[in-house]
Amino acid sequence: MRSFLIAGKLNAELKDLPIPEPLENQVRIKVAFVGVCGSDLHYYYEGANGAFVVQEPLIPGHELSGVIDSDPSGEFEQGLGVTVHPATFGKSEPDIADKPHIWPSGKYLGSASTMPHTQGAMSDYLIVRKDQIRVLPAGLNLKDAALAEPLAVALHAINVANGVKGKKILVSGSGPIGLLVAAAATVKGATEVVCTDVLTGPLERAMAIGATKTIQIGKEELPESYFDCVFECSGSPIAIGSALNAVRRAGTIVQVGMLGAGPQPIAIAPLVSKELELKGAFRFNNEITEAVELLVKHPIIATAITHVLPAVEVEKAFEIAKDSQVSGKVLVDFQ
Repeated sequence: MRSFLIAGKLNAELKDLPIPEPLENQVRIKVAFVGVCGSDLHYYYEGANGAFVVQEPLIPGHELSGVIDSDPSGEFEQGLGVTVHPATFGKSEPDIADKPHIWPSGKYLGSASTMPHTQGAMSDYLIVRKDQIRVLPAGLNLKDAALAEPLAVALHAINVANGVKGKKILVSGSGPIGLLVAAAATVKGATEVVCTDVLTGPLERAMAIGATKTIQIGKEELPESYFDCVFECSGSPIAIGSALNAVRRAGTIVQVGMLGAGPQPIAIAPLVSKELELKGAFRFNNEITEAVELLVKHPIIATAITHVLPAVEVEKAFEIAKDSQVSGKVLVDFQ
């Protein structure tokens, strides 16, 4: 089977590996589409995603769709369309028993956070546990279903904010996750969804997916103390400072974009003077089930997909995904 292996910074190739066999309580998926995520880009272009360094060949990819190829138990029929919850939850702790996504020692598809690494989905075939399977409903095609994982990230951020219905929302950074936050906030009843970015391409995509207004950073000013909630999706320390200014008193900022390791230069004084809530949102818990449902009900969400390239052009897919002016979500087609 074809597998895209990253051995280090800009050191990757599409290799032929043996097709794996599922064990008890596992199934084999024939992969259809895999989304290129920001973490995948870091592994390819830097050889590391934050503190997680590639120490052995790593197959990236945790956003996927496909069909059941083999299930020894016979529970899932061959050819059934599915997506996958990419997490293996770690060890529960008393105060976070209901938050398995932040339990310590967890694993995630396509991650170098563990040794050996947890291999991902950028292959012709993938073995997963049966409990990771999410069956696709009628009306959801395999291409659009590859958005289920990143849409679940967006939905989890909204849940962390205690919902968005009736609220004025700012989405800071209109990359793929920002676009999906904007789309999800729109369908879940936000009264205003304003998206920002430094580039025009992402802002055009934000309007197409349902934003009520866009603001180009560096050329237009953000209103002060206006928004009920800000979803900071860029991971930029400067953007966090802007979010603290833009949110109303006693408002909420949800940090969705991953920041680099170490100290960050953030103008944090408004957090105190405005009694703001600053929350983090990490991956998701069970929101992938709702994500699948929303993708069926609201096809506009799939406009976040801008490029689909065949597996033989996977490195070109990474190049396009790195250019946020021209691309939203980029998919690799393994069909």
